[in-house]
Amino acid sequence: MRVRYSARTDTGKRREINQDAYGSAEVGQGTLLVVCDGMGGHLAGEVASKLAVETIITTFQPGDDPAAGLRHAFVTANQRVYDEGRGSMGTTAVAAFFWHNTLYVANVGDSRAYLVREGQIRQITQDHSLIGDQVAAGLLTAEEARASTIRNIITRAIGHLGHVEVDLFREPLLPGDTIVLSTDGMHGLLTDDEIAAIASMHPLDVATRRLVDEANARGGPDNITVVIAQVDGLDPTVRESAPVAVAASPAPTVAAPPAAKPLSRVGLTLSILMLVMLIGLSLFVTLTDRRTPPPLLSSPTIVVTATVVNTATPLPTSTP
Repeated sequence: MRVRYSARTDTGKRREINQDAYGSAEVGQGTLLVVCDGMGGHLAGEVASKLAVETIITTFQPGDDPAAGLRHAFVTANQRVYDEGRGSMGTTAVAAFFWHNTLYVANVGDSRAYLVREGQIRQITQDHSLIGDQVAAGLLTAEEARASTIRNIITRAIGHLGHVEVDLFREPLLPGDTIVLSTDGMHGLLTDDEIAAIASMHPLDVATRRLVDEANARGGPDNITVVIAQVDGLDPTVRESAPVAVAASPAPTVAAPPAAKPLSRVGLTLSILMLVMLIGLSLFVTLTDRRTPPPLLSSPTIVVTATVVNTATPLPTSTP
Protein backbone atom coordinates (compact mmCIF):
# COMPACT_ATOMS: atom_id res chain seq x y z
CA MET A 1 0.00 0.00 0.00
CA ARG A 2 1.39 3.39 -1.02
CA VAL A 3 0.92 6.17 1.55
CA ARG A 4 2.19 9.75 1.41
CA TYR A 5 2.04 12.08 4.39
CA SER A 6 2.99 15.54 5.60
CA ALA A 7 3.18 16.98 9.12
CA ARG A 8 3.40 20.42 10.70
CA THR A 9 3.47 21.69 14.27
CA ASP A 10 3.33 25.21 15.67
CA THR A 11 3.48 26.81 19.11
CA GLY A 12 0.46 29.00 18.39
CA LYS A 13 -0.11 32.61 19.27
CA ARG A 14 -0.41 32.42 23.06
CA ARG A 15 1.93 29.66 24.25
CA GLU A 16 5.63 29.99 24.91
CA ILE A 17 6.46 26.27 24.62
CA ASN A 18 5.21 23.74 22.11
CA GLN A 19 4.12 20.71 24.14
CA ASP A 20 2.85 18.85 21.05
CA ALA A 21 4.92 16.12 19.42
CA TYR A 22 4.57 13.85 16.42
CA GLY A 23 6.50 11.05 14.78
CA SER A 24 6.41 8.53 11.92
CA ALA A 25 8.02 5.23 11.08
CA GLU A 26 7.90 2.46 8.50
CA VAL A 27 7.15 -0.70 10.46
CA GLY A 28 7.29 -3.92 8.49
CA GLN A 29 5.22 -3.25 5.38
CA GLY A 30 3.15 -0.53 7.04
CA THR A 31 3.32 3.15 7.93
CA LEU A 32 2.87 4.37 11.51
CA LEU A 33 1.95 7.98 12.38
CA VAL A 34 1.67 9.32 15.94
CA VAL A 35 0.49 12.67 17.38
CA CYS A 36 0.61 13.65 21.08
CA ASP A 37 -0.44 16.75 23.03
CA GLY A 38 1.43 17.07 26.33
CA MET A 39 -0.03 18.38 29.60
CA GLY A 40 1.57 19.39 32.86
CA GLY A 41 3.69 22.06 34.50
CA HIS A 42 6.60 23.91 32.88
CA LEU A 43 8.30 21.55 30.38
CA ALA A 44 6.46 18.53 31.84
CA GLY A 45 3.97 18.33 28.96
CA GLU A 46 6.77 18.58 26.43
CA VAL A 47 8.61 15.69 28.08
CA ALA A 48 5.46 13.58 28.26
CA SER A 49 4.50 14.02 24.61
CA LYS A 50 7.99 13.32 23.27
CA LEU A 51 8.44 10.29 25.54
CA ALA A 52 5.06 8.90 24.46
CA VAL A 53 5.78 9.34 20.74
CA GLU A 54 9.20 7.71 21.09
CA THR A 55 7.87 4.79 23.13
CA ILE A 56 4.91 4.07 20.85
CA ILE A 57 7.12 4.03 17.75
CA THR A 58 9.88 1.89 19.24
CA THR A 59 7.53 -0.52 20.99
CA PHE A 60 4.93 -1.10 18.31
CA GLN A 61 5.07 -4.40 16.46
CA PRO A 62 2.12 -5.24 14.18
CA GLY A 63 2.45 -9.03 14.36
CA ASP A 64 -0.73 -10.83 13.31
CA ASP A 65 -2.96 -8.27 15.07
CA PRO A 66 -1.94 -4.61 14.60
CA ALA A 67 -4.71 -3.45 16.96
CA ALA A 68 -3.25 -5.55 19.77
CA GLY A 69 0.19 -4.18 18.88
CA LEU A 70 -1.06 -0.60 19.18
CA ARG A 71 -2.69 -1.34 22.51
CA HIS A 72 0.56 -2.80 23.85
CA ALA A 73 2.54 0.21 22.61
CA PHE A 74 0.13 2.66 24.28
CA VAL A 75 0.14 0.74 27.55
CA THR A 76 3.94 0.70 27.51
CA ALA A 77 4.05 4.43 26.80
CA ASN A 78 1.62 5.07 29.66
CA GLN A 79 3.84 3.17 32.07
CA ARG A 80 6.98 5.04 31.00
CA VAL A 81 5.36 8.48 31.27
CA TYR A 82 3.80 7.57 34.61
CA ASP A 83 7.10 6.29 35.98
CA GLU A 84 8.81 9.48 34.81
CA GLY A 85 6.33 11.93 36.33
CA ARG A 86 4.44 9.89 38.94
CA GLY A 87 1.17 11.36 37.74
CA SER A 88 2.42 14.96 37.52
CA MET A 89 2.38 14.99 33.71
CA GLY A 90 0.50 13.36 30.91
CA THR A 91 -0.29 13.52 27.22
CA THR A 92 -2.97 12.69 24.74
CA ALA A 93 -2.03 10.25 21.98
CA VAL A 94 -3.49 9.20 18.64
CA ALA A 95 -1.78 6.78 16.26
CA ALA A 96 -2.66 5.55 12.78
CA PHE A 97 -1.13 2.45 11.20
CA PHE A 98 -1.61 1.79 7.47
CA TRP A 99 -1.21 -1.91 6.74
CA HIS A 100 -2.55 -4.27 4.05
CA ASN A 101 -5.28 -1.90 2.79
CA THR A 102 -6.52 -1.29 6.33
CA LEU A 103 -6.21 1.58 8.78
CA TYR A 104 -5.74 0.79 12.48
CA VAL A 105 -6.24 3.68 14.92
CA ALA A 106 -5.61 3.97 18.66
CA ASN A 107 -6.30 6.98 20.84
CA VAL A 108 -6.30 8.24 24.40
CA GLY A 109 -7.46 11.79 25.11
CA ASP A 110 -8.89 14.37 22.70
CA SER A 111 -6.39 14.31 19.85
CA ARG A 112 -8.34 13.09 16.82
CA ALA A 113 -8.22 10.95 13.71
CA TYR A 114 -10.46 11.84 10.74
CA LEU A 115 -11.22 9.98 7.53
CA VAL A 116 -11.88 12.16 4.48
CA ARG A 117 -13.34 10.23 1.52
CA GLU A 118 -14.58 11.95 -1.65
CA GLY A 119 -14.81 15.26 0.19
CA GLN A 120 -16.85 13.85 3.08
CA ILE A 121 -15.30 13.82 6.55
CA ARG A 122 -15.94 11.47 9.45
CA GLN A 123 -14.31 11.54 12.88
CA ILE A 124 -12.96 8.06 13.67
CA THR A 125 -11.96 8.61 17.29
CA GLN A 126 -14.04 9.79 20.23
CA ASP A 127 -12.77 12.56 22.51
CA HIS A 128 -11.97 11.51 26.05
CA SER A 129 -12.90 14.84 27.62
CA LEU A 130 -15.67 16.29 29.69
CA ILE A 131 -17.08 18.12 26.68
CA GLY A 132 -16.60 15.06 24.45
CA ASP A 133 -18.70 12.97 26.83
CA GLN A 134 -21.46 15.59 26.75
CA VAL A 135 -21.43 15.68 22.94
CA ALA A 136 -21.56 11.88 22.79
CA ALA A 137 -24.54 11.93 25.16
CA GLY A 138 -26.34 14.49 23.01
CA LEU A 139 -26.20 17.22 25.66
CA LEU A 140 -24.12 19.56 23.49
CA THR A 141 -23.68 20.11 19.76
CA ALA A 142 -20.24 20.14 18.15
CA GLU A 143 -20.55 23.92 17.65
CA GLU A 144 -21.43 24.47 21.31
CA ALA A 145 -18.51 22.27 22.38
CA ARG A 146 -16.13 24.30 20.22
CA ALA A 147 -17.14 27.48 22.06
CA SER A 148 -17.04 25.94 25.55
CA THR A 149 -14.57 27.33 28.08
CA ILE A 150 -14.03 23.89 29.68
CA ARG A 151 -13.31 21.91 26.50
CA ASN A 152 -9.73 21.22 27.60
CA ILE A 153 -10.69 19.10 30.63
CA ILE A 154 -9.41 15.61 29.74
CA THR A 155 -10.92 12.46 31.24
CA ARG A 156 -8.27 10.04 29.97
CA ALA A 157 -4.54 10.56 29.30
CA ILE A 158 -1.26 8.72 28.83
CA GLY A 159 0.83 8.81 32.02
CA HIS A 160 -1.75 10.29 34.37
CA LEU A 161 -2.47 6.95 36.10
CA GLY A 162 -0.63 3.67 36.37
CA HIS A 163 -3.10 2.05 33.97
CA VAL A 164 -4.85 3.30 30.85
CA GLU A 165 -7.78 2.29 28.67
CA VAL A 166 -7.08 2.51 24.93
CA ASP A 167 -9.74 2.93 22.23
CA LEU A 168 -9.05 0.96 19.03
CA PHE A 169 -10.58 1.28 15.57
CA ARG A 170 -10.25 -0.53 12.26
CA GLU A 171 -11.18 0.98 8.88
CA PRO A 172 -10.92 -0.54 5.37
CA LEU A 173 -9.21 1.90 2.99
CA LEU A 174 -9.84 2.97 -0.59
CA PRO A 175 -7.48 4.70 -3.04
CA GLY A 176 -7.62 8.45 -2.49
CA ASP A 177 -8.64 8.24 1.18
CA THR A 178 -7.16 11.00 3.34
CA ILE A 179 -6.44 10.60 7.05
CA VAL A 180 -6.04 13.65 9.30
CA LEU A 181 -4.46 13.45 12.76
CA SER A 182 -4.58 16.61 14.87
CA THR A 183 -4.41 18.10 18.33
CA ASP A 184 -7.25 20.25 19.63
CA GLY A 185 -5.27 23.39 18.83
CA MET A 186 -6.49 22.89 15.26
CA HIS A 187 -9.77 20.96 15.33
CA GLY A 188 -10.99 23.00 18.30
CA LEU A 189 -11.13 26.08 16.04
CA LEU A 190 -12.11 24.73 12.61
CA THR A 191 -15.30 22.92 11.70
CA ASP A 192 -15.18 19.41 10.27
CA ASP A 193 -16.32 20.70 6.85
CA GLU A 194 -13.52 23.25 6.80
CA ILE A 195 -10.98 20.57 7.66
CA ALA A 196 -12.33 18.31 4.90
CA ALA A 197 -12.24 21.06 2.29
CA ILE A 198 -8.64 22.03 3.02
CA ALA A 199 -7.36 18.45 3.39
CA SER A 200 -8.95 17.18 0.18
CA MET A 201 -8.45 20.17 -2.14
CA HIS A 202 -4.75 20.92 -1.64
CA PRO A 203 -1.43 19.05 -1.89
CA LEU A 204 -0.41 17.56 1.45
CA ASP A 205 2.26 20.14 2.32
CA VAL A 206 -0.06 23.00 1.41
CA ALA A 207 -2.96 21.46 3.34
CA THR A 208 -1.01 21.07 6.60
CA ARG A 209 0.27 24.63 6.35
CA ARG A 210 -3.20 26.00 5.56
CA LEU A 211 -4.77 24.23 8.56
CA VAL A 212 -2.10 25.55 10.94
CA ASP A 213 -2.30 29.07 9.50
CA GLU A 214 -6.09 29.08 9.74
CA ALA A 215 -5.97 28.03 13.41
CA ASN A 216 -3.49 30.83 14.14
CA ALA A 217 -5.66 33.29 12.24
CA ARG A 218 -8.50 32.45 14.65
CA GLY A 219 -6.40 33.29 17.69
CA GLY A 220 -4.06 30.29 18.00
CA PRO A 221 -4.69 29.88 21.74
CA ASP A 222 -3.01 26.45 21.90
CA ASN A 223 -0.23 24.46 20.28
CA ILE A 224 -1.21 23.19 16.83
CA THR A 225 -0.16 19.91 15.22
CA VAL A 226 -1.52 18.38 12.02
CA VAL A 227 -0.53 15.22 10.13
CA ILE A 228 -2.23 14.42 6.82
CA ALA A 229 -1.76 11.11 5.00
CA GLN A 230 -3.16 10.07 1.65
CA VAL A 231 -3.59 6.55 0.23
CA ASP A 232 -2.19 6.52 -3.31
CA GLY A 233 -2.65 2.81 -3.98
CA LEU A 234 -3.67 -0.45 -2.37
CA ASP A 235 -1.90 -3.78 -2.17
CA PRO A 236 -3.02 -6.17 -4.92
CA THR A 237 -5.44 -8.72 -3.56
CA VAL A 238 -4.29 -11.35 -6.10
CA ARG A 239 -0.67 -11.79 -7.01
CA GLU A 240 0.04 -11.38 -10.70
CA SER A 241 1.31 -14.47 -12.46
CA ALA A 242 2.41 -15.51 -15.95
CA PRO A 243 -0.40 -16.00 -18.46
CA VAL A 244 -1.73 -19.53 -18.47
CA ALA A 245 -3.04 -21.09 -21.67
CA VAL A 246 -6.64 -22.22 -21.38
CA ALA A 247 -7.87 -25.07 -23.59
CA ALA A 248 -11.06 -24.57 -25.55
CA SER A 249 -14.11 -25.94 -23.81
CA PRO A 250 -15.35 -29.19 -25.38
CA ALA A 251 -18.70 -29.23 -27.11
CA PRO A 252 -21.54 -30.12 -24.77
CA THR A 253 -22.61 -33.73 -24.90
CA VAL A 254 -26.07 -35.15 -24.41
CA ALA A 255 -26.21 -37.87 -21.82
CA ALA A 256 -27.48 -41.20 -23.13
CA PRO A 257 -30.42 -42.80 -21.35
CA PRO A 258 -29.33 -45.20 -18.65
CA ALA A 259 -28.90 -48.76 -19.91
CA ALA A 260 -30.85 -51.59 -18.28
CA LYS A 261 -28.79 -53.55 -15.85
CA PRO A 262 -28.29 -57.26 -16.83
CA LEU A 263 -29.97 -59.80 -14.59
CA SER A 264 -27.88 -61.56 -12.04
CA ARG A 265 -27.71 -65.39 -12.00
CA VAL A 266 -30.21 -65.59 -9.14
CA GLY A 267 -32.60 -63.27 -10.90
CA LEU A 268 -32.29 -65.18 -14.16
CA THR A 269 -33.03 -68.52 -12.40
CA LEU A 270 -36.09 -67.08 -10.64
CA SER A 271 -37.36 -65.65 -13.90
CA ILE A 272 -37.10 -69.03 -15.65
CA LEU A 273 -38.89 -70.79 -12.77
CA MET A 274 -41.70 -68.24 -12.82
CA LEU A 275 -42.03 -68.59 -16.59
CA VAL A 276 -42.28 -72.40 -16.31
CA MET A 277 -44.88 -72.08 -13.57
CA LEU A 278 -46.97 -69.71 -15.67
CA ILE A 279 -46.82 -72.03 -18.69
CA GLY A 280 -47.85 -75.01 -16.51
CA LEU A 281 -50.70 -73.04 -15.02
CA SER A 282 -51.94 -72.04 -18.46
CA LEU A 283 -51.95 -75.69 -19.64
CA PHE A 284 -53.77 -76.81 -16.50
CA VAL A 285 -56.49 -74.18 -16.96
CA THR A 286 -56.92 -75.09 -20.64
CA LEU A 287 -57.30 -78.81 -19.98
CA THR A 288 -59.73 -78.19 -17.13
CA ASP A 289 -61.94 -75.95 -19.26
CA ARG A 290 -62.22 -78.68 -21.91
CA ARG A 291 -63.46 -81.34 -19.38
CA THR A 292 -65.92 -79.05 -17.56
CA PRO A 293 -69.23 -78.34 -19.36
CA PRO A 294 -70.37 -74.77 -19.46
CA PRO A 295 -72.83 -73.72 -16.76
CA LEU A 296 -76.55 -73.69 -17.53
CA LEU A 297 -77.10 -70.25 -16.01
CA SER A 298 -75.13 -67.22 -16.91
CA SER A 299 -73.00 -65.92 -14.11
CA PRO A 300 -70.62 -63.07 -13.72
CA THR A 301 -67.25 -63.64 -15.18
CA ILE A 302 -64.63 -63.90 -12.51
CA VAL A 303 -61.30 -62.51 -13.57
CA VAL A 304 -58.35 -63.77 -11.63
CA THR A 305 -55.42 -61.42 -11.71
CA ALA A 306 -52.09 -62.96 -10.88
CA THR A 307 -49.70 -60.69 -9.07
CA VAL A 308 -46.04 -61.37 -9.68
CA VAL A 309 -43.88 -60.57 -6.70
CA ASN A 310 -40.26 -59.78 -7.36
CA THR A 311 -38.32 -61.77 -4.81
CA ALA A 312 -34.92 -60.35 -5.71
CA THR A 313 -33.12 -58.82 -2.70
CA PRO A 314 -32.63 -55.05 -3.10
CA LEU A 315 -29.07 -53.72 -3.16
CA PRO A 316 -27.94 -52.23 0.07
CA THR A 317 -28.03 -48.41 0.09
CA SER A 318 -24.76 -46.76 0.98
CA THR A 319 -24.91 -44.29 3.79
CA PRO A 320 -23.36 -40.94 2.88
